[in-house]
Amino acid sequence: MTGIEKVIEFLDQVHTYYLATVEGDRPRVRPFGTALLMDGKLYIQTGKVKDVSKQIAANPKVEICAFGGGKWLRIAGELVEDDSYDVKVAMLEKLPSLKSAYSPDDGNMQMLYFKNATATFSSFTEEPEVIQF
Repeated sequence: MTGIEKVIEFLDQVHTYYLATVEGDRPRVRPFGTALLMDGKLYIQTGKVKDVSKQIAANPKVEICAFGGGKWLRIAGELVEDDSYDVKVAMLEKLPSLKSAYSPDDGNMQMLYFKNATATFSSFTEEPEVIQF
């Protein structure tokens, strides 16, 4: 299993992670549940009309944090928008519950992938494991 595959497996197991962005000089954190590995890239999804989308556009440097099974995962990196139809369809196939709010051609569904990312698995009992992608 590659490092990025280990990251997506953990995110899929915990279901919820917390995404941190910046708005002006204030941090903003909210729960997310969208994660997709496609073409070697880790994607998340949001809506272009949401404040989080505007925050990412202003400053694409973000961090996510997830916890489960006595371990936590932090991923720091930059998000890059990918407007390709195929990646939107893949996210909707993975998480069909999104179909009630989004479609690949609605002009709102936004797919973002991590670039220059550092993922760190930590726990109180093991040395940290760092994965870069």
